Amino acid sequence: MNHAQIQQHAKKHEKSMTKFLRELVAIPGESGTEGPVIKRIQQEMKSVGAFDRIWTDKFGNLYGRIGKGKRLIAIDAHVDTVGIGDRKNWTHDPYKGKVEKGIVYGRGAGDQRGAVPPMVYAAKIIRELQLHDPEWSLLLTFTVTEEDCDGLNWQYIVQEEGIRPECVVVTDSTNCQILRGQRGRMEIGVTVRGKSCHGSMPHKGDNAIYKIAKVATEIEKLNERLRSDDFLGKGTITVSYVDCDTPSMCAVPDRAYIHLDRRLTTGDTKASAIKEVKDAVKRAGVKADVKLAQYAKPTYTGLVYPTENFFPTWCAKENDPQIAAAVEVYQNLFKKKPKVGRWTFSTNGVSIAGMFGIPCVGFGPAPEAVAHTVNDSVPIEHMTKCAAFYAAYPRTYCELNPKPVK
Repeated sequence: MNHAQIQQHAKKHEKSMTKFLRELVAIPGESGTEGPVIKRIQQEMKSVGAFDRIWTDKFGNLYGRIGKGKRLIAIDAHVDTVGIGDRKNWTHDPYKGKVEKGIVYGRGAGDQRGAVPPMVYAAKIIRELQLHDPEWSLLLTFTVTEEDCDGLNWQYIVQEEGIRPECVVVTDSTNCQILRGQRGRMEIGVTVRGKSCHGSMPHKGDNAIYKIAKVATEIEKLNERLRSDDFLGKGTITVSYVDCDTPSMCAVPDRAYIHLDRRLTTGDTKASAIKEVKDAVKRAGVKADVKLAQYAKPTYTGLVYPTENFFPTWCAKENDPQIAAAVEVYQNLFKKKPKVGRWTFSTNGVSIAGMFGIPCVGFGPAPEAVAHTVNDSVPIEHMTKCAAFYAAYPRTYCELNPKPVK
């Protein structure tokens, strides 16, 4: 395999990838509304002429497959985005895909549609340089609803479509570094009850907001006590949403609710995290219902695929086959030794590796720091590097691991 040729072909497609990304950024596509984005990606996949099969499932995920070999290697990107917030805070129009000094700006450019053109054009490079081997197949997955419920797309892929690759390259932002794990996460709801009365006589009621405020204070303290891991980092918890019920703006609220974002590190479990929150409620001196949150929103196809909001931690070893293959590809392409790290945020790996034990490795364009910000962006050179990496990875992985890894 000629790695210099792979890089040359990736560079040759740089303008096409940039144009494609700018068009993707121009299409709004928050979780549940990705239909037009999927359609545009499908058009590009057909135009490059590299795929043996292109299709979608009932969940709304888009697939492209090269080859019919029994060893299935997958590369995954989610195509939905978060919202833009206040447009006035953006220096660049979030839906223009403006190019400035070699960087494409706009919502989703970094997180994480910037990986989509490299994936599509990697397939073209594989065809152009005849890198494919009959032993293996490459599956590209362009998945939806990740921002709302990371990994639900792959729950559907594995459980309903019966697709279980030998390994998966997760392309969520890594700044072109190799990543091998992430903290898990879960969402927990805490509800307290009070007694309503007229706002002019608050002493006759029992204000639910005052109760939930005490719980929130204990949650803040709990965050400082959570366990840490030398590699994955510290577990965290924060209040991410507050709500209440009140008969009027002149009445004492009789119900209050907080939503908790809990990041899980090594050693944290679903049960231990719930227990810690219940302990915080006890320390607050109030009674409350503590429940694991549920997700049951429709995808853009209208399908509802309910799940609980618990997404396990996962971490691969540095000498695991999928990580070793990534290091080999990186060194052969870029002529230097890579740093192998981990994500701070969450990815589809929570399901792929965390739930189903399918080996994962991370390699994608753009730094994590631009995700969900008004500086959402991706360097064009990152797309070129990723296209080369994705084109070289499947063959390298299979050559280094001649028998399927069980």
